[in-house]
Amino acid sequence: MIKTVVIDGNAISRNLLTSVLTDGGYEVVGEASSTPAGLASMIKLQPQIVCIDIGQPDADGVGKLDTLRAELPKALVFLVSGKLDPAAVQSALGHGVHGFVVKPFNAATVLATIRNTVIKLARRHRTKTESAGSA
Repeated sequence: MIKTVVIDGNAISRNLLTSVLTDGGYEVVGEASSTPAGLASMIKLQPQIVCIDIGQPDADGVGKLDTLRAELPKALVFLVSGKLDPAAVQSALGHGVHGFVVKPFNAATVLATIRNTVIKLARRHRTKTESAGSA
């Protein structure tokens, strides 16, 4: 089962997303607010997927993404937000985000987004491995 953590300052959103992921077959090993202490405790769990609401896409929010990428380089990071403008999307992608989960949540869309990202990255990895093997 894929280990997942949910980091969101809003307890209702955090609980709802946790329920969606659990019902979708993911093992939610932890959840926390988006405070530095919450972020640190989630990093200790070594999840394969992180769903995080960074709050405002300012220096502090982007700093949370940079911390995650540095501490969990292999984890898939999904930015959770109710407001995704083109600049925020570009910034997030530049800081290692793999996908986006939009609030309010639609369970089918959340699960499809994560599943499709996992499949896409697995295919990319397989292609890269096959290319390296034939060289």
